[in-house]
Parts: sequence; structure tokens; C-alpha cells
Amino acid sequence: MGSTQAAVSFLTNVARAAFGLGVGATILNSSLYTVDGGQRAVLFDRFRGVIDDTIGEGTHFLIPWLQKPFIFDIRTRPHTFASISGTKDLQMVNLTLRVLARPEVSRLPDIFKTLGLEYDEKVLPSIGNEVMKAVVAQFNADQLLTDRPHVSALVRESLIRRAKDFNILLDDVAITHLSYSPEFSRAVEQKQVAQQEAERSKFVVAKAEQERRAAIIRAQGESESAKLISDATASAGMGLIELRRIEASREVAATLAKSPNVAYLPGGNNLLLGLNAGR
Repeated sequence: MGSTQAAVSFLTNVARAAFGLGVGATILNSSLYTVDGGQRAVLFDRFRGVIDDTIGEGTHFLIPWLQKPFIFDIRTRPHTFASISGTKDLQMVNLTLRVLARPEVSRLPDIFKTLGLEYDEKVLPSIGNEVMKAVVAQFNADQLLTDRPHVSALVRESLIRRAKDFNILLDDVAITHLSYSPEFSRAVEQKQVAQQEAERSKFVVAKAEQERRAAIIRAQGESESAKLISDATASAGMGLIELRRIEASREVAATLAKSPNVAYLPGGNNLLLGLNAGR
């Protein structure tokens, strides 16, 4: 009987010790939290509210139930969003903007108070659309291509300045895509075709002008030649014409002599008289 009571007392003590160890481990576990690399923590106290100090990497203590940590990722993260904006000449363009953003570490308590953990999703799309619409409205549609570096610089400067108001730092801002409406694209294509046709018409006109000048020069040359021949005929009689006729006949005879398919026949009316000599 005494051994049974001793065993029960031992088991009771073991259970109490295990229970105490479990409670202690639970309290210790709830009193610790870990901030990983690339993260920072903001501590909320039920009595004091959000504590102004930012907690760095490592394992830290807190008072269970009374305090609660909120973990922020402070590494640079990409964000992409699109916007449809109107240009100065009332054309609609589609723009896609990519930004690399991170929070300002020293201002994390203020970010948590005003925006919460999803600060970037709440702020960046709205200010990005606002800045792109304001910048694009300063340019004509064609200037967005010809002055794209200037447009990108204005967007970058304006967006960095605007994000600074929300304690967000932007490491990079870039316009990754730009496209026009289908109507404007067709108008640009038609304009290019019209310019090509205009250049072709200029070429045709210039060619016709050159041919006209060549024809005038050729006619003037023939007129001068005819005048010289007329003057020579008037002074020397028909001898010059006969000389030219003899020269032309000589050229024709030389050409025919070189051809193997040419037969020479005597002239006159007695060409066929010798065919009936045997009758």
C-alpha cells in the first residue's frame, strides 16, 4: 500500500514537472521572435502603441500577449503596372512601367501606422498612374518615341519625388512598353505611305524634267545640224547631198556583204531571159 502511494506521488510530481516545463517552454517560445536577413520588425505594444524603434535581424524577446511583432521585407522588389494615358494632341497610349521599390527603414513605424504591411500595393499603382498621366500629357504622341529618354527621366524624377512622400525609396524606374491605339497606328502607317508616294512623285517629276531638258537639247542639236546642212547645201549645191547618199550606200553595201544569207541579182528587165535558152 505504501509503495502504491509512493508511485502515485512520484507520477504526480512528474506530471507537475512536465506541465511546468510545458508551460515554461510555451511562455519562452511566445516570448521569442526571429527577424530574418533582409527583414526588419516593428513592435506593437498594447499600452504604448507602435514603438518608434525599428528592430533589426536576429532573435529578440517580447512580452507575450502585451507585445506583437510585424515583419517587413526591406529588400528591393519589382512592381509592374500599366496605364492608358492621353497625350498633348489627344491620342491615347498604353504604357507599362516597372519600378524597383523598398521601404525607408528608419520610417517603418510610420509606414506601419499609415499604410500597413502592404504599403507598396496600396501606393505604387496609384502614384504611378498619376505621374505617367501628368508626364505624358506634356508631349505629343510622336514625341514619346523621339524624346523617350527625356520622357523616362521626367517619369523617374516625378515618381521618386512622389514616392518619397510615402517613405518609399525607388532604386529604378523604367518604361518597358509603349504602344498606341489602333486608330493612331493606322494613321501613322497611312502617313508613311503618303510620304513614300510623295517622294516617288518627286522622283517622277524630276525624271520627266530631265527627259524634257534632254529632248530640248537634242532638238537644238538637230536644228543646228539641219541649219549647217542647209547652209552647206546653199553654198555648195547638191554635191553635199550626193556625197552623203554615196556614203550611206557604201555602208549598206558593206553590211549586206557581211551577211551570208544575201544573194546578188542583176538589175534590169533581162533577169529571167536566160532561163529559156534551150527552147
